[in-house]
Amino acid sequence: MATANDVFDEFLDDRGHETETASWEQDHNKKRCPDCGGLHDPEATRCSVCGWRPS
Repeated sequence: MATANDVFDEFLDDRGHETETASWEQDHNKKRCPDCGGLHDPEATRCSVCGWRPS
């Protein structure tokens, strides 16, 4: 059975909105911030460029 969140996510997705939880992108042996593209060591928990943190 679909939850209210599933229905809402489908509604947003159908209209071109991103509904996945953002996380670090990988770039060779570095983490890349999905907001600003800043590169960080694998131990990073927060972007030192823009302050983004994964939820």
